[in-house]
Amino acid sequence: MKLADSDRLPKDADGPVFAEPWEAQAFAMAVKLNEAGVFGWSEWAETLGAELKAEPRRPYYESWLAALEKLVQAKGVMSEAERLARVDAWDRAAKATPHGKPIELSRG
Repeated sequence: MKLADSDRLPKDADGPVFAEPWEAQAFAMAVKLNEAGVFGWSEWAETLGAELKAEPRRPYYESWLAALEKLVQAKGVMSEAERLARVDAWDRAAKATPHGKPIELSRG
């Protein structure tokens, strides 16, 4: 089965789509990190596949993000402490942001 045929991948009548802006950003980050030589596509595919298999009910791009975080940490681009601090900062900013407004880290 091709990835585009997966029920987990958000799509419309024309094919795969991003349901939220962060999904497109996570996609772009994976592409840029590959282009920078941080990881190869075969390594990416293995890591994403493992995440999809580990959490079959998790939405597709949440698995994508989990794979991205795993590889970034494994490659020393970001430590676990840095990742957790970033997650915490975004969480605080999201809670401080009025509904419908863009989330800005400075709000946390």
